[in-house]
Amino acid sequence: MRRRALVSSLLTVPSLAWAQAYPDRPIRFIVPFPPGGGTDTWARIAADGMQGELGQPIIIENRGGAGGLLGTEVAAKAAPDGYTLLFTITTHVQTPVVLKRFPYAPVEDFAFIGRLGTSNTTFCVGPKVPVEITTWAAFQPWAKGRDLSFANYAPGSTGHAFGLMLAQEAGLQAEQVSYRGETPMLQDILSGSVHGGFHSMAAAGEMMKARRARPLASAGTRRIASLGDVPLLRELGFSDRFAFEGFSGLMAPVKTPAPMLARLDEAFRAMAQKPETIRRLEQVETLPAYLDPAAFRAHVELNLRQWTEITAQLNLSAEG
Repeated sequence: MRRRALVSSLLTVPSLAWAQAYPDRPIRFIVPFPPGGGTDTWARIAADGMQGELGQPIIIENRGGAGGLLGTEVAAKAAPDGYTLLFTITTHVQTPVVLKRFPYAPVEDFAFIGRLGTSNTTFCVGPKVPVEITTWAAFQPWAKGRDLSFANYAPGSTGHAFGLMLAQEAGLQAEQVSYRGETPMLQDILSGSVHGGFHSMAAAGEMMKARRARPLASAGTRRIASLGDVPLLRELGFSDRFAFEGFSGLMAPVKTPAPMLARLDEAFRAMAQKPETIRRLEQVETLPAYLDPAAFRAHVELNLRQWTEITAQLNLSAEG
């Protein structure tokens, strides 16, 4: 018995020392979308707030492609050493369901650290729509009978499904055009290549406030204060499907040691509750909505079930 206790203690001491030394070098957040979009913005807010807590720099690595699949697969297969993490959004569950491709298991392949927040998306239009159209009431009759193009930031994303749902419920004909993130999507809306699409305030808020991208109606359950009298889609008579609530948050490869996860959880929680973090989130119209690891995991599981149902209802596919 004494020998077993001695061996156990010898094994435990190095393990504890290893965990206490963590982190001793920079940490990498993989963001599965290009720079400049909502996911990138939220990841940088989280990284800035966690660096002081962890005492090490956090480097953002943008790995866009395939609606988030490429970067997420890299993160899932990374060494579970606490130095490669994934900061992502609801496309984490949406894209594999829609594409019927699962290079990673959305729940089982990850350890959940925390949800940062949620945000509305807003349907906005650009110069391909006549400049005098500034409300949904003016847009719908103009759009009836036309061949429209609605952009979205990834195939199978919330923006993709909302574009399909909007056209379906409003009786419009709209081709769905998928992009590799919000930045190239916004560029095409502003250039007049497509009629409009659903954008986050984090990526396109300044353009919407300046009315270069004209906001017509928002999804979600609360109006966006900085957009003035822009109504919710549900206020305009659209269905409760537009109340779907996603996430932005941090994950790690599933086999990351528990002491490291505990350290990351502590740092993430402290970051999420800082007044500076809350201020920065509110600046980009994001609702601070921290969830701890267990609650975050449960929320992702719920989103996965919900998106499987929505995908079946809409016959949602990458082709639109």
